[in-house]
Amino acid sequence: MRAKSLLSLLAVAVCMIPAIAGRAQESSANRKIVQQTTPVYPEIAKKMNLSGTVKIIATVAPDGKVKTVEPMGGSPVLIMAAKEAVSHWKFATGPAESREVIELHFNPQGN
Repeated sequence: MRAKSLLSLLAVAVCMIPAIAGRAQESSANRKIVQQTTPVYPEIAKKMNLSGTVKIIATVAPDGKVKTVEPMGGSPVLIMAAKEAVSHWKFATGPAESREVIELHFNPQGN
């Protein structure tokens, strides 16, 4: 039984290697932001006097358009606003798809 479980775990790990390798090869080019949309500070966050930082990874196509937005950390109340804003950003063109790490800071007094 233990051998079967170990073998199953090993099989899953081996299947994940291409996905992990693919992510490691993606560049984080730190492309220049050409057009940036400011996130809308959520009303509920204002009422809660909630501040914080949301970390996002945006997958950017060679033409500079944001293809996907993945939240990497932050308050769930603020993540949706951050994702919505970053999905409309435009970056400088590049030779290949890249993954850009973005941090958005939310402050009830500043927004």
